[in-house]
Amino acid sequence: MNEPRTPSSPPAQPSLTDRRKAATQLDIARAAMELFTEKGPDATTAEEIARGAGVALRTFYRYFRNKQDAVGPLLASGGDRWRELLAATEPGTPLPQALESAAAATLSPPDEAAEEALRGTRTLLRAAQDDPALRAVWYRVNQESEEKLLAVVTHLAGPDADPLETRLTAAAATDAIRVALELWSTTEATTSGPDSPAALAIRGLRHLTAGTGGERGAGADE
Repeated sequence: MNEPRTPSSPPAQPSLTDRRKAATQLDIARAAMELFTEKGPDATTAEEIARGAGVALRTFYRYFRNKQDAVGPLLASGGDRWRELLAATEPGTPLPQALESAAAATLSPPDEAAEEALRGTRTLLRAAQDDPALRAVWYRVNQESEEKLLAVVTHLAGPDADPLETRLTAAAATDAIRVALELWSTTEATTSGPDSPAALAIRGLRHLTAGTGGERGAGADE
């Protein structure tokens, strides 16, 4: 019998089955995003999303409860990438600096595809303002992200870290990213510059993680 994973252990790698499931979910999510962008959530049906993803309607409902739920994987993808980068942090890096660096890399799109994905998130967050079901998906994604981030933060902080501090750090960091994206979505700011998601997130992280005892991240713009 395998021993249970301790709180300080790095996250386990997904199985092949889980990766295939995630790929199908992402295909459905992209189809939903395209239709939401073109028609809006209200005018889009689950049948149209399934058809756009090339899957049966029963497959759609195997993975998602409703049409708004279908974009969850896209909304969660940025957090997934952030945690991957954070988990790969060089040992000995102060935690606040590690959080900033990972956030900056995640929210600074390196190519057109990544930039389009970030703009898609803005479209969804704008739609969520008038769609309670879509807003609920966004809140759920952030709650799940915080829970997953806690394992990474605990691992990086080490076995002697205060559990209260690590939980507060995970919560504050998740909220900093969430608020940055929500604020950015209400503007016409670009994906780079002083009002970009990356810049807003770094400012938020510096405010919210000020009490963690680490030094501010070096090299990040104000």
